[in-house]
Amino acid sequence: MKGYSEGSTGDDKDQINKSGIMDSDSQRVRRTQEGHTRPCEDCGATDWQMDDTRGEIICNSCGLVVEENVIDPGAEWTNRDRSQDRSRVGQPLTYTLADKGLNTTIDVRDLNSGSAGRHGISSQARRDWRRRRVIDERSKTRKSRERNLVRANQFIRDSSGLPKPLQEEAARLYRRLSSEGFVTGRSIAGVTAACAYLVARQENLPRQIVEVSEAFDVKEKELSRLIRQVSRKLNLHKISSPDQYFDKFISDLQLPPNTLTQIGHLWSVIQPHEDVWQGKKPMGVAAALIYKVASESSSPRTQSEVCQVANVSEVTLRGLLRLIEGLLSQLGEVSKQ
Repeated sequence: MKGYSEGSTGDDKDQINKSGIMDSDSQRVRRTQEGHTRPCEDCGATDWQMDDTRGEIICNSCGLVVEENVIDPGAEWTNRDRSQDRSRVGQPLTYTLADKGLNTTIDVRDLNSGSAGRHGISSQARRDWRRRRVIDERSKTRKSRERNLVRANQFIRDSSGLPKPLQEEAARLYRRLSSEGFVTGRSIAGVTAACAYLVARQENLPRQIVEVSEAFDVKEKELSRLIRQVSRKLNLHKISSPDQYFDKFISDLQLPPNTLTQIGHLWSVIQPHEDVWQGKKPMGVAAALIYKVASESSSPRTQSEVCQVANVSEVTLRGLLRLIEGLLSQLGEVSKQ
């Protein structure tokens, strides 16, 4: 690089000052990096540059690499919650916590365990920190809406029996209903149970209203009403199919594995005739198909056993059996003709 001339402007000087320091002896730009201030051994220039992509420090004049695998002190970038801030700090956001996991929590186990004494915390200090923990927890739930979310998320985590991703979705639905004022005047347990049931139904998980109502300690009639209201509010209408319950009922009845193949074949025959099974309880239709296949196999089950697993009455089971057998007889006559 050439030196200064009398005609050099202030802009040129500023540009050179930003890029490096002028060495009066060598008339070259002097750039240094941490740990590299001496001239290059090959070309004698002091013009070091850090390549962040490769993690190398190189000489700009001759290209000599003097250091590899340099530690990058910057942030490790990632994007866990689809936001603009991609910095990796802490765990990702979660809807299963009222504060989405952004607040700091004083864990009671750190104060009650023996590790507190080993780290030099006296009994008086532990009592003080317990009091601070109580004050901290109360400060997070001063508003009624926050207390509502804390209790609802506790219901979802403890009673839903759903996998973690579906718990997140159920908590997100409840948070949306709470923000729109739907929860006001309704049972928190009932609305959370309805959200959990609807999420399971959307993902084709076999959940019965009776099981959900028992898990959340909500009356079955109240839960059914809330399911209709929430599905109408969130537009989550979906018709459950009997084949969603085949695996669960076969497992509960301890039937042989080949029973599923026979039931699947029978269901493929009946499924196109929607007038027979639509509008009926999907658990009842599944129970009728399983009972028919099991009674014709070497592992029969009684109507009482099948109805107990499917939570339907024996009258409903016999009525559906008559419809299915009537359809099969008609199909048999048509095939003969």
